Amino acid sequence: MSKGATSKRTGAAAPAVAVTAGPVLEIAGLTVSVRGEDGERPVVSGLSFSIARGETLCIAGESGSGKSMTALAIMQLLPQPAARIESGTIRLRDMDRREIDLALLDERQMRHIRGDRIAMIFQEPMTSLNPVLSIGRQLVESIEAHTGLSRAEARRRIIEALKAVRIPEAESRLKQFPHELSGGMRQRVMIAMALALKPDVLIADEPTTALDVTVQGEVLELLRDLQREHGTSVILITHDMGVVAEMADRVVIMRHGRMVEQGTAGDIFARPQADYTRELLAAVPRIGTGLGRQKSAEQKSVEAELPGSVAVVNDLHVHFDLRGGFFGQVNRRVHAVEGISFSIAPHETLALVGESGCGKSTTAKALAGLVPYHGDIVIGGRNLAGLGRDQRKAVRRDVQMIFQDPYASLDPRMRVGDLVAEPLLIHGIASKEERSQLVAALFERVGLSADQMELYPHEFSGGQRQRICIARALALRPKLIIADESVSALDVSVQARVLDLLKELQREFGIAYLFISHDMAVVENISDRVAVMYLGQIVEMGTRDQVFSNPRHPYTKRLIEAVPVPDPARRRPRFARLDQEIPSPTRKIGEEPPKLALRDVGNGHLVAVS
Repeated sequence: MSKGATSKRTGAAAPAVAVTAGPVLEIAGLTVSVRGEDGERPVVSGLSFSIARGETLCIAGESGSGKSMTALAIMQLLPQPAARIESGTIRLRDMDRREIDLALLDERQMRHIRGDRIAMIFQEPMTSLNPVLSIGRQLVESIEAHTGLSRAEARRRIIEALKAVRIPEAESRLKQFPHELSGGMRQRVMIAMALALKPDVLIADEPTTALDVTVQGEVLELLRDLQREHGTSVILITHDMGVVAEMADRVVIMRHGRMVEQGTAGDIFARPQADYTRELLAAVPRIGTGLGRQKSAEQKSVEAELPGSVAVVNDLHVHFDLRGGFFGQVNRRVHAVEGISFSIAPHETLALVGESGCGKSTTAKALAGLVPYHGDIVIGGRNLAGLGRDQRKAVRRDVQMIFQDPYASLDPRMRVGDLVAEPLLIHGIASKEERSQLVAALFERVGLSADQMELYPHEFSGGQRQRICIARALALRPKLIIADESVSALDVSVQARVLDLLKELQREFGIAYLFISHDMAVVENISDRVAVMYLGQIVEMGTRDQVFSNPRHPYTKRLIEAVPVPDPARRRPRFARLDQEIPSPTRKIGEEPPKLALRDVGNGHLVAVS
């Protein structure tokens, strides 16, 4: 197969292309095996599907389903020497109906196919971009490797591609390095790199998982636009069923390396045939249901008997000074949190939402005593600012954190039972035998067995590791638990079970939660009140119903509009893309950000006014 497949499309821009008859890529009987300590085992078994020109095929499933290994097999990028294609064919066809089996090509032959005929966008763009090379050099070298274009022509095409993906000041971006761009901007660079060569097939492996909901909406809209313009076939790999409903023409559902169901997006969502598909769809959080907040009369009466707040935050500021210039003096300041105030009552869940860089995680760290701050943080009636070291340590028992990545939070060299017992040991609580009994009871409470206390973190799944972190947070019987993106890395069914566990524990122990997330559907289903943050300040705050049913601030409206609806019959109209990034919270010394005042628009629903 020659490079003519690409060069034939380098002329005038093609009109919008409809899905045409006949597949551009056809996979039959694909089996991928991985060699481990126990010998070889299949991670993809007998998989068959095809994709037509201009079609979007979504491969959906949870972690370990084999969807990413399928993508790597198509690209011939399986980790060597552990993984290999055991059997099956991967046939790529060009416009003249000629075909080639990619599974039979060697590495030298595949280099002519990758990028040129089939391109791939990975989940984390920083792993795909060379951190020591400028954006321009990487993009231009990619074009030069696959075309006969001169450097000037390659540069011109790259600038066009960057403009197509709505990157402002595209020409000046060529001099920048990957770390100088935001996550959303880096992902757009990867899309530009992939599409500059106008491939027949674009594989996008979880391209929006690490992105904020508004950036995700922009990236998905961008993929749709570029697909319409070039007729590219898209294989979209995701565990987000909202994204599947938004994007897919057809859907393949995978589990444990096998296809369990295949069909049109409409049929999969409206008439799922497999039990697993039904379970997967049932676990998807949906905006508008608010199921997580429905409370019994008994719970409401308990709340009425518990006056006062577990935590009160008043005029909280967190700044980070940056040095620069010839003498390395402080010349800039990051205004991470800029004068926010809120309170959390017993049995209450306050959700703090916003995009990356808005200050929500920094707020959590201030409450947990992990960053210096200005203002007042009152826990259980005691202001942390006026306490000595020992008193502060005692108060810290009342505040515990659950982090986003449970594996990074657990020492891999320690048994999980010892990890859960560690807070008790640090605070000198109970004897060794009593601590062991307490830990065993905590394991049972979070759905694990006492027998598992002797295991190490790597011997658990992601959902089980997060349960271990929850058990550790509960060890000191805290009044407040801060859950910082605690379910965002979990599969949807595991996420649902962890959220149910958090709600059960709240009902049982009266814990207050500060729930930090960028997933608006999850927030809508677990929160009692919601505070929306933007550039270090709260722009809207109210009950869950006030914020979701009647959003008043433009930023809140945009956050909610960006959430994909897990129903193909309710696909939203075009999502408006911004031509610029969210402004930076970094300012020159002496240059203060404008202070937003919150106005009550009724029944405690607060909205920022400039």
